[in-house]
Amino acid sequence: MKYCNYEKPDGTGARAGVMHEGLIYPLSSIPAGPDGEDAARLSGPIDPASLRLLEEITARLRNCDPLSAYRSDRALDPTGVRLLPPVLPAASFRDFYAFEAHVKTARDRRGREMIPEWYEIPVFYFSNHTAMLGHGDELPFPAGGRWLDYELEVGAVIGRPGRNIRAADADAHIAGFMVLNDWSLRDAQREEMKVGLGPAKGKDFATGIGPLLVSPEELEPYRAGKGYDLAMTAKVNGREYSRGNWKDIHYSFGEMIERASRNVTLHPGDVIGSGTVGTGCILELGPDTVDGWLEPGDVVELEIERLGTLGNCIVATPAEEN
Repeated sequence: MKYCNYEKPDGTGARAGVMHEGLIYPLSSIPAGPDGEDAARLSGPIDPASLRLLEEITARLRNCDPLSAYRSDRALDPTGVRLLPPVLPAASFRDFYAFEAHVKTARDRRGREMIPEWYEIPVFYFSNHTAMLGHGDELPFPAGGRWLDYELEVGAVIGRPGRNIRAADADAHIAGFMVLNDWSLRDAQREEMKVGLGPAKGKDFATGIGPLLVSPEELEPYRAGKGYDLAMTAKVNGREYSRGNWKDIHYSFGEMIERASRNVTLHPGDVIGSGTVGTGCILELGPDTVDGWLEPGDVVELEIERLGTLGNCIVATPAEEN
């Protein structure tokens, strides 16, 4: 199933829905369970507390004609609503470094050899889970910076809590996958990484997620290697900059979750990022090979097959922040 959070122009607030054949159906119209709790709980958006219900809803819809479970007169055109981040709010955000091609190329452009330790453990950093952007949201150009970049990634959302989760068992803890854009301010990142700690201010101003949260079973026919045979592309102002494939990932999400959950508990709503796919950012491509770094007015669209397209426009920094 493909889930989303949306907001109608009438000011009624955020709601959860399921995307089916190009239309959004409110999850509040799902037939209630015996106690009616699920329908009432999902009258609002998908949040960390309600993620546990998606598994039940997915199982229910799997066993019937999806449209028969809804009141079709309530179907919404996605162009008439605002699509929000598919989990509101995210509980935390860990971003990994799992695509070998990206790591190798980015280091080579800086004249550095590959790190042997990279092959020993999947590594990650924490970023700002309170600065999530949804599809269509504008990104104010970060004040004080010049080298703004996108990063084309896969995101996973934890649906079941767990501690010291084994990689082989991790799939059961994933509520769904989504497109993720790890926006990066490269000049700030370069300065702080020289100190040997970070990234922080080069990353914490925004992360894009969405537009959909796609259940793992939806992707099962495309499983390949440690990922899925799904193309990943990035466009800037309609021009393709990046093209990769999820199946080329070196560390599986199971391996990432095993590492992330060692000695700590992962909670529903925690977001796990894959790191950048090969060719998936301007830093790796080289700003001289494209139209330079991103600027106000640029529209960035990241697409992953079966997960949808996440688009955002960069706007000028508000004057009071300069």
